[in-house]
Amino acid sequence: MPFHPVILWTDALIYLLLATGIILGIYARRHEHMLASWRKVIHSASGMSALTILLCFILIGLLDTIHFRPVLEQTRATGENIYSAEVLSLFDLLSAPLRSQMEKTYSAPLSAYLYTKQMIITTEGEQVWDFARLTFGGAHLNDPKTELTGDIWWRSVSGAGAGLLIWAGLILGLGSMQAKRYRTSFFRIQTAIWHGATEVPWRAILITLAVILAMGGAVAALITHYHVLGTDKVGQDVLYLSLKSIRTGLIIGTLTTLIMLPFALLLGIAAGYFRGWVDDVIQYVYTTLSSIPSVLLIAAAVLMMQVYIETHADLLDTTAARADLRLLFLCIILGITSWTGLCRVLRGETLKLREMEYIQAAHAFGVSHWRIITRHILPNVVHIVLITTVMDFSSLVLAEAVLSYVGVGVDPSTISFGTMINASRLEMAREPMVWWTLFAAFTFMLALVLSANLFSDAVQNAFNPHRRTLRDDSARYLKNQDETEETTSSDKNASRT
Repeated sequence: MPFHPVILWTDALIYLLLATGIILGIYARRHEHMLASWRKVIHSASGMSALTILLCFILIGLLDTIHFRPVLEQTRATGENIYSAEVLSLFDLLSAPLRSQMEKTYSAPLSAYLYTKQMIITTEGEQVWDFARLTFGGAHLNDPKTELTGDIWWRSVSGAGAGLLIWAGLILGLGSMQAKRYRTSFFRIQTAIWHGATEVPWRAILITLAVILAMGGAVAALITHYHVLGTDKVGQDVLYLSLKSIRTGLIIGTLTTLIMLPFALLLGIAAGYFRGWVDDVIQYVYTTLSSIPSVLLIAAAVLMMQVYIETHADLLDTTAARADLRLLFLCIILGITSWTGLCRVLRGETLKLREMEYIQAAHAFGVSHWRIITRHILPNVVHIVLITTVMDFSSLVLAEAVLSYVGVGVDPSTISFGTMINASRLEMAREPMVWWTLFAAFTFMLALVLSANLFSDAVQNAFNPHRRTLRDDSARYLKNQDETEETTSSDKNASRT
């Protein structure tokens, strides 16, 4: 094989999470009461636009989760392959121009020169103190001072045009599918989509896709000849670092939540349902845990874990495995220290639910505690769990950035938003100031967190029993259009008569 598959701990958990999500989706699709709330989420234009952006981030994260070790050479005697110690991902393979085109040091976004002056030797053999040309960025230009701007604009417009052509193809495909589904004409379904009268807000989704594809096409046309977001101190492409940081943010946000849920569900429901000494013990535990500064607790746990990794280095054969184990431990630590808030909310909700008449009736009929909890308590707190889970995702992504900034987060070899911000701390103080690393990390993290917040608002509005989302679906719109056309035709016939 030209490569050796590698499954890291976080990769296995992501695969398990993906399989669980598919199973739950199939289960929910077969139960109408579970589909009702998710249909309300689909009705939200802002929520679906945010979900479109989130799916782009998730796609990049999944591509970066398929790891392998490339082959170096094959021995002639045994025919066995010798694999590299470097662990790559499918995303690394697809983004080879970004990963391999390294410069000497800093270069500004879309520049053809280094950011600082140095001694260079001209073609005439003279030594001149000037900005040196980049090895890859703008290397195809003969005179960057006159050709750079025009070449960037031409490539950006052509790439954006290619992206919009793909978008037009998606519109045609969507219109054909919807017309076949509702058994109507292509023109009428397109009118319904662009009037915002469909059940799914396709107009908002298509506008979001147009922006993403146009920007993505422009960037794809530029990355083969320029460093779109510049390079860092060692010459790495900042756009590549920003895209690699997405996987770390997604892992922190998802795995930490999964680790937190069992503690919060079990202890919160138990405290509110059984009360008495059980409630006192659980309250004492989460009050004590909340009183300890989380940064100090996480720092102590990370240092202990780091000592374990260094003393058992023989168990981890690659640098990527050691960095991945530290990332997994960080998720576990964050999950153990962040369950107290949800536990407190579930305790209060369970205290209210256990006094409801149907639960009192179940006690009177001798129904077991386990059956009451699983059949009556748990289904009525699922909306709180889901809302809190989605809303905590953003805070966990920001928590990783803060922890990595202070040096107790992910491994320094792991690319993340926190390590990029930490590296840009000294770059902002130098002269001239290097600003694009911080700008790139902030922009990508803002897009991820903002889209997650907008989607969480849609989920909260849908699953909150005190709110309702009303929207006419496309079938009703098309039915009204039919009635309007019939009325119009009958009026015309009457006028002619």
